[in-house]
Amino acid sequence: SIGAELDFPVDNSEIAIRIFTTRPDTLFGATFVCLSPAHPLAAPLTEDQEGLKRIRQLYDKQDAATAQTTLGMFTGKYAINPMNGERIPIYVAAFVLMDYGTGAIMSVPAHDSRDFEFAKAHNLKIRQVITPELEPSRGYEQSFKIETPEGWQDLSISVLEAAYEGDGYLVNSGMFTDLPNKEAIVSIIYYGATRGIGTASVKYKLRDWGISRQRYWGTPIPVIYCPTCGAMPVPEGQLPVVIPENIELKGEGGSPLALLESFVTTKCPKCHGPATRETDTMDTFVDSSWYFIRYCSKMDEDAFDKDNIEHFMPVDQYIGGVEHAVLHLLYSRFFTRVLRDLSVVAVDEPFKRLLTQGMVCKETLKCPEHGWLFPEEAKGGKCARCHQTVERGRVEKMSKSKKNVVTPDELTEHYGADTARVFSLFAAPPEKDIDWSDQGVEGSYRFLNRLWALIYSNIEQLKMHKRTAAKSGPLIRKTHQTINKVTQSVERDYHFNTAIAALMELLNEVSSFRPSNDEDYAALYFAVRSMLLLLSPFAPHICEELWQAIGEKGSVLLHEWPQWDEEAAKEEEIELVIQINGKVRAKEKISASLDDSAKKEIALNNEKVKELIAGFRVKQVIVVRGKLVSIVLEK
Repeated sequence: SIGAELDFPVDNSEIAIRIFTTRPDTLFGATFVCLSPAHPLAAPLTEDQEGLKRIRQLYDKQDAATAQTTLGMFTGKYAINPMNGERIPIYVAAFVLMDYGTGAIMSVPAHDSRDFEFAKAHNLKIRQVITPELEPSRGYEQSFKIETPEGWQDLSISVLEAAYEGDGYLVNSGMFTDLPNKEAIVSIIYYGATRGIGTASVKYKLRDWGISRQRYWGTPIPVIYCPTCGAMPVPEGQLPVVIPENIELKGEGGSPLALLESFVTTKCPKCHGPATRETDTMDTFVDSSWYFIRYCSKMDEDAFDKDNIEHFMPVDQYIGGVEHAVLHLLYSRFFTRVLRDLSVVAVDEPFKRLLTQGMVCKETLKCPEHGWLFPEEAKGGKCARCHQTVERGRVEKMSKSKKNVVTPDELTEHYGADTARVFSLFAAPPEKDIDWSDQGVEGSYRFLNRLWALIYSNIEQLKMHKRTAAKSGPLIRKTHQTINKVTQSVERDYHFNTAIAALMELLNEVSSFRPSNDEDYAALYFAVRSMLLLLSPFAPHICEELWQAIGEKGSVLLHEWPQWDEEAAKEEEIELVIQINGKVRAKEKISASLDDSAKKEIALNNEKVKELIAGFRVKQVIVVRGKLVSIVLEK
């Protein structure tokens, strides 16, 4: 974050609060100062120590994602805004994090949403100092006076409905009024620096990464501890440190390796005296930060073969869970940059494209006495142990602690693995959260059963006509359209839900198809065969069974992906005739598959028709035999 650090003197004291801001252009709009509850000045400046203690306890339990934007208290002290001399209150606020910036901020509620929420909750001033070019007023104004080094000045504040966080021009900002805010950032930083008020500053939101874990199965940390020489790296010739296999896992906490004397005891690589090994292993993020580079080469090749790495890196598409995407992506970028600087890789970024998949969420169930419950413990809406009414909580991500989980074993035992796969992929696009639905699972199960029943009810005819060439027709056209839709959804968009929806549409079409001759059965076979190939990535088990059942050889998963024909996929067209009060006024080429409501809309939006009916009231619109739209105007 690029910005400025400035000192806000505490009124009637020798203390100054150093704040960091990325928005020095809004300095004149600062109407209060906020300290983190962990800030060293929070306790000395706060009169109500018990209140501060309560806020600090809540602050210690939160993180950046769960920070409460309105939790805070007035310290009883005031600071002086160094830009205009205004006396403004000092608050302790839970949303201000001590590990970012200086742990103290100037609060500009008119132009920061968190400050705005806090100001509204604590009835604090909201002064607009940036306005859009073409929107000079975003609310009504209130006038008030402030004391400055030059004396008392009149100022006005805009009463806003929400913080305005966009760009624009400065207002109520002294000599900087009317400047574009981007230009004002530089001017105000320079002004502050020349008068000893503050300096330009760059801050980082990085935290130390604690990579040690008390696990047996991680990568050993190659460090040796010598009482004489201190911590020493394991010599390169003794790498890698191999985890022993004769380990006893007691499940009592701590590192299991620490209990194995033969592993712990070693010699110092420097003085050769008695020493001990580090028994913690590395966080798995360490390995996952670079393993994709190792995948560029085979196991019997060098770990960092430059030709292989240049050929494969960067990764074309990376997929990861949304919860660890930020850290994993950040660590991977660190490792890639270091390896670049060591001339191991020639790229700056590890991944070309990143897809973060959503979470699976489900309703929670809670007993007032026994806490979270599994669904089987809350049958009939009553707790199985105490029979109290169960509270139905909000839909949250599945977690063992909240017992709102559905295990794969339950699903596969009752429905089979294919149903679980199809529902999970059909419920939402991969980047969105899935709200678990038992009805949705049942729907996916019925879809697969319908496919099975359809094929087996026509199995002999399908086998008989597998060699017959399929000719054009509505079912052939729909099949080619489905191949196109599924292919695009999978390869281009990763929207597996729309791919499965297209297959469900095709199944509906096939189910309503009534074959009566060899050509019809050939078309049916083409549709069924294509459907099995398209569905096989989502439901491989049932597709494999049905593939064999219709007489195909080899695995369905090893067969070529079906190709669509642009000509065959084209919709059949008809000429739509449009009448107004019984006279033909226009004609349009349209798809024959459109329903009556679509045909009415096309007729009414025809340019010539719109001119002719302008100023009249449309009394009725009738579709006749699917090819004529009659518009009746009121006389």
